[in-house]
Amino acid sequence: MTVSEHNDVGTGTSRVEIGGQDGAPRPGGTPPPFEAGHAAAARPAGGPRGGRWITGTTLAPEPSSVSEPSSGPELSSDLALFSGPASPGTPGAPGPSDPSEVEPTLGVTALGPVHSERKVRDWALVLQSSELWHVIRYTQAGWVLLVRDADYPVASSSIDRYESENRDWPPRPVRERPRHAASIVPALVFSALALFFMVTGPAAAGGVWFQRGTSVADLVLHAEPWRAVTALTLHADSGHVMGNVISGTIFASAVERRLGAGGSGLAIVASGAAGNLANALWHHGMGHGHASIGASTAVFGAVGLLAATQLILDRSAHEPGQRRGLLQIIAPLVGGLALLGALGSSPRSDLGAHLFGFIAGAGIGLGSSFALRGKAASPRWWIQVILGAIAAAIVLVSWQLALLRR
Repeated sequence: MTVSEHNDVGTGTSRVEIGGQDGAPRPGGTPPPFEAGHAAAARPAGGPRGGRWITGTTLAPEPSSVSEPSSGPELSSDLALFSGPASPGTPGAPGPSDPSEVEPTLGVTALGPVHSERKVRDWALVLQSSELWHVIRYTQAGWVLLVRDADYPVASSSIDRYESENRDWPPRPVRERPRHAASIVPALVFSALALFFMVTGPAAAGGVWFQRGTSVADLVLHAEPWRAVTALTLHADSGHVMGNVISGTIFASAVERRLGAGGSGLAIVASGAAGNLANALWHHGMGHGHASIGASTAVFGAVGLLAATQLILDRSAHEPGQRRGLLQIIAPLVGGLALLGALGSSPRSDLGAHLFGFIAGAGIGLGSSFALRGKAASPRWWIQVILGAIAAAIVLVSWQLALLRR
């Protein structure tokens, strides 16, 4: 018996011709590459399906077995078998239950190997639809699909065509491209709240800061509207301030990637102030005397901003003309409301302030998103500086008015 190697230039497939004792190739076409774990010789990568084409022990019988009508290719005991219908024009070809009854003079060719059983079974379905005999085999190098030599050109081209048609399926989800680079600005701003707490002390100690800065509903709606801003910087105790510092940094950093460092700061301050104002209106209308402090209103404003910008700005990440499903549309808002329920509804929390902060942030986020949609981020860095300075000025001027008030 002689063995010689050939390379199919068109498909990149390495094949092995296994001849008889006289050196002539076996009938039925050129026997193929296949693999047995104990004698595999790996070929370089570059097969038509990206795998390696390997050779191993002979699957075609020796010439002496040709006269034995019951013999067939020697399929070792570790085979995982699956066979399709007989090839057209091949009477007596094996059915699914007896894949070994291949004509003894007919060699087989291995397609593969691949590491995914699902992949090789997909190939098997392709060949089954074409009524080509095939066998699935597992080897140490992976899964292979055995076909007759005569069927190899049709089988190989069918699988190549299947792979080409399904190369980009399922399509990969397009990830959003952030409009702005991340920075440490949100962390620094919320860390400043912890430093300010060291100045004001806890609410239980009283002090002029809480007397002048707490958001009291009647005062916010009448003589001292700046309390809606100053209350955002006051906290009851160390646990209160640290919770807002951590959560605020997380959500503000995400908003920053869409609105910029200065734009996100201004939007968060505005949503927090608007949330406190709406909360004061609600309690005043209900006839309740209400007072609140804490940056959590602004934190949930950031959550609302994040949900709204995800809803509108993220549309630019989808392919032109691609329509989003209902789940993709409502998911950001549902996620924001879930965070509101999980983080903002404890017995000590001001649920009204959190809810109105979220609604204010969503409203501001929608307005900002519609204004920015379809536009690239401005390269003018000083715009973000101006927006950040406006946000800082709102807080400083509000405290100035609160402390100067007689």
